[in-house]
Amino acid sequence: MSAVVALALLLGGGGFAAWKLDWFSGNGEAVTFGKNPPPAAGASGPGTPAAEAKPSGDPDVLMPTGPKSDFKQTTKLDDGTIIAKTRLTGAKSGFEGDVWVWAPKQYDDPKYAKSGFPVLIALPGGNGFPNNYWSDRSLGLQKAISEGAQAGTSLPFVVIMPVLNPDAKYYYDGSDIPGQAKMGTWIAEDVPDFAKANFRTYKSRDGWAFMGSSSGAFVGMKTVLQHPDKFKAVIASGGEIVPDSPLWKGHQAEMDANNPEKLAQKLIDTKGPEVYINFQIGTKESGKERMTKFQQQYGKGPIKMTIRDIQNGEHNGWHYVRGMKEGSLEWVSKVLKAPKPEAG
Repeated sequence: MSAVVALALLLGGGGFAAWKLDWFSGNGEAVTFGKNPPPAAGASGPGTPAAEAKPSGDPDVLMPTGPKSDFKQTTKLDDGTIIAKTRLTGAKSGFEGDVWVWAPKQYDDPKYAKSGFPVLIALPGGNGFPNNYWSDRSLGLQKAISEGAQAGTSLPFVVIMPVLNPDAKYYYDGSDIPGQAKMGTWIAEDVPDFAKANFRTYKSRDGWAFMGSSSGAFVGMKTVLQHPDKFKAVIASGGEIVPDSPLWKGHQAEMDANNPEKLAQKLIDTKGPEVYINFQIGTKESGKERMTKFQQQYGKGPIKMTIRDIQNGEHNGWHYVRGMKEGSLEWVSKVLKAPKPEAG
């Protein structure tokens, strides 16, 4: 932020407008999602207290279960939506880490007050600690979803962005490696439970998907294959295929239980349920051979798999978001459940 301010000062007054420092106004302030519950039955008037929204007729809708987390704004988008952060202690993993969240404009629209929303859990690559780079508005993930929802090519996802690793020293493969922090439980159990506690979601897997880049792509794909009863789809960008944390040494059986190749074969052998994997790969990066081999061997039966080439794409978040805008958001939106507004 200080660098942005310094450059804006150099540019003069017009620079302040150009750099839109209002992006940072309100940072650190408390944020509440879902501000528009309908008024109590039989009540009217501006002073009437609002009642808790009741679910629509869809039995799959899950209203926030609580307890509510304390969110603080980290940045603001041009459409007024907010990216916020909270600290979560996982009840099942015991791991404590930061989680960023974003809800689209539709979430606070009264027409959707009784509807569930699909959840996209966005996982970063690299160290994945102490930040999740998808919470940086400069990558454009949230903007891409907003524009896609307006154009009818994307669902208005609630985006959950947890830290991926407990430190920057090792990579933990998003798994419960013996003797280490239970990052598999954190990603597959605690983070979804947190989303259900704070947002209107869906009970079934039809409302749950992952997206990730590089190491985060591996974790998203692995988790979908490992828990097909809970998650339905993943957008895996520039991803790796097999676990490679040095912490697996001496724990071959546990590593195999977190290997997408073995998980995919098990899902094929048991005949389902269906899962959807959309690989993204830039034409200027390596790794497509691994994806193609994986698709040829395991893209059958209940595993529906596609590979999207990003022309002139490199191994970075900006190009992966471009791929999502060019088709991957539409792809995942077709296999997940849409929020349903009330008529009128």
